[in-house]
Amino acid sequence: MQPAAPTTAQATTRETACATAKPKVGIVGASGYTGEELVRLLARHPFVTLSHAASRSLAGTSLRKAFPQCRETLPPELAFVGADPESLAREDVAFWFLALPHGVAATYARAFVSAGRRVLDLSADFRLGSPALYKEYYEAEHPAPDLLAAAPYVLPELATDDAWKSAPLIACPGCYPTSIQIALTPLLRAGLLKPAPGATVINSYSGVSGAGKKADILYLYCERDESVKAYGIPRHRHLSEIEEQLSAAAGAPVVVQFNPHLAPMKRGISTTITVPARGVSVEQVYRVWEAAYAGKPFVGILPSGTYPETGYVSGTNRADISAVSDPRTGNLVLTSAIDNLMKGAGGQAVQIMNLLADFPETAGLV
Repeated sequence: MQPAAPTTAQATTRETACATAKPKVGIVGASGYTGEELVRLLARHPFVTLSHAASRSLAGTSLRKAFPQCRETLPPELAFVGADPESLAREDVAFWFLALPHGVAATYARAFVSAGRRVLDLSADFRLGSPALYKEYYEAEHPAPDLLAAAPYVLPELATDDAWKSAPLIACPGCYPTSIQIALTPLLRAGLLKPAPGATVINSYSGVSGAGKKADILYLYCERDESVKAYGIPRHRHLSEIEEQLSAAAGAPVVVQFNPHLAPMKRGISTTITVPARGVSVEQVYRVWEAAYAGKPFVGILPSGTYPETGYVSGTNRADISAVSDPRTGNLVLTSAIDNLMKGAGGQAVQIMNLLADFPETAGLV
């Protein structure tokens, strides 16, 4: 039997309780693109207080000065603090967001978990279940293999139970893998698709912000404007996460051809997945999607024959998906679009925090 939906009075009571508690939250790596997005989201969040933003390069700088677009929601006294992990771990912060490169985030995760804080890691340090796979793709020993068992990988719409909510450390998915799993995982779990190795071809196009905030000639305006290029083929680092998660969904090894591209736009990911239909109809695909995403506020299922666009999800935490069949080739073509800084990073992390804290899932998000 399904539990009864909360009454308006119950929902209002819960939201009032959330608003009065106001736990403190902090960000490490707050000066990068994802960190900036987290500042924007958490500064206006109705149920938390952004109390700490850590950055080695901007320590002492006012957040209002660094992010003038957030002036109305940031308190004038809030300034960047230093990024010493042991000092930050002693602060009275309920949730820490780690917007850091792989290999660096684990140091903070260890300190914060040891101090009893909840941690949402947006790096790749805890996304893979195997230290050997991490070493293979990231060319370094795993920085904290002893913490892997304490760090469930959570893509909220695809979580099969609530056991992850008791974990001290959450591994937030990567941007490319999110755009791919939203479309493919329900179909693999249902046994609808059983692709042979290499038969699934995934082409993804990412905005330049996906590379992070760094000085590199590849990302200069004159290099990227009006120019698309493939990169990281055939073994982009996210391939390890993609195949590990898809294999878990299928209950058998899944090997895909993943072709990432850098597109001349600031933000967004557009993904096209081609997979042999083998008698599976588009109608079956939509039935599985509709069952999997019923009541999920951040997945938009578009009619077959219409296609997701990055411009329509930009600034939102929504993933749009659609599917068509190609009888000429015998393939299904699945398409998806997300904002890489929102559903692919900061927005999804805030969504996870909302669920951990029993806030409304959509709090502070659109």
